[in-house]
Amino acid sequence: MAEFDLLVLGAGPAGSAAAVTAARAGLRVALIDRHSFPRDKLCGGGFTGRSMRYFREIFATGMPDTPVLRQDAISFCAFGHEIGHFTGIPALHMTMRRDLDHALVRAAVAAGATDLTGQKVTALDIDQPSVTLGGQAVTAPLLIGADGVNSTTARALFGRAFDPKHIGFALEVELPAETPPGTPVRIDFGAADWGYGWDFPKTCGRTIGVGGVLRRNTDLKANLSAYLAALGVATDAPVKGQFLPFGTYRRQPGRGRVMLVGDAAGLVDPITGEGIAYALKSGQLAAVSAIAALRTGAPETALDQYRKALSPIHRAISQARMIRPFIFYPAFRNSFVSGFRNSSTLRSEYLRLLAGETEYGPITRRTLARLPRFLARSVLN
Repeated sequence: MAEFDLLVLGAGPAGSAAAVTAARAGLRVALIDRHSFPRDKLCGGGFTGRSMRYFREIFATGMPDTPVLRQDAISFCAFGHEIGHFTGIPALHMTMRRDLDHALVRAAVAAGATDLTGQKVTALDIDQPSVTLGGQAVTAPLLIGADGVNSTTARALFGRAFDPKHIGFALEVELPAETPPGTPVRIDFGAADWGYGWDFPKTCGRTIGVGGVLRRNTDLKANLSAYLAALGVATDAPVKGQFLPFGTYRRQPGRGRVMLVGDAAGLVDPITGEGIAYALKSGQLAAVSAIAALRTGAPETALDQYRKALSPIHRAISQARMIRPFIFYPAFRNSFVSGFRNSSTLRSEYLRLLAGETEYGPITRRTLARLPRFLARSVLN
């Protein structure tokens, strides 16, 4: 049995952020994943300003060591209406998750984490905790579950990885054709019911997809076909699908000596579907909590420290959930479209949110201030 200070199960952005943080603090870290990297991953690959801020803070470097397309233009549509095209915005960065995740794993290993990727997990003991890889067990006082929306760790802790009533689902295609220079990022609210579509140009083509609340979308393939047709895209590229844990989060992000991060903890923006930023930050916060708990010889205290540290993220997700009905309820749609078109303040706040310069608090306050106007318009319509 190999002994470590910390086991990190899952080597996506959350797991790599946890591993690099803990390894740089001198902990013996095992970074575990059943996949070998690089590996494919369904994700729009939008690296927002918030993601970039967290990345630079955690990995102490300016840009990920991977191809990145810098974008300073974005188009918004909603329910078939164009509601704004903006240029000169704070930079958005478009990445391929295959390349991005591989770069983050390399950074974690370079920081001192032991690379145990590409090995199948045959047993998981959440009480010790320990992970068995083939015939060998690795153990540590603490485990961080960064194993995604279908988290094996969450199932071991709570009996299921997510609540089917609150999960989302997404479909996307990758188009390898060269994207014309200046093609903007595009987001279409309502391309799926209580969801959105995305058209993200990349260095190697573009990623197009739709996602929404699963129980409200009985035929997402039809939504994707309609969205591709609206964009004038005909393709026989394979369609990839993935659950999206947006709209809720685990109020208790773990149990005992186990902490859940990223998608495994439901930390996804319920409006934009962005998960990379919260994955990075939660991985860092879990690692910092582990470091502090181990230094005091009390690993059982890590979870409580981590839960308290997550409060700002939980609050932001809750605030976004308050706003979401004003976008997607049919009675409010016209008011949302009109408000986004005509309110420079609302647009500015949303673009600042994407840039990582603000959180949902100011947008929530402005939305609630506009509530009487929303209600009046809904009645008139």
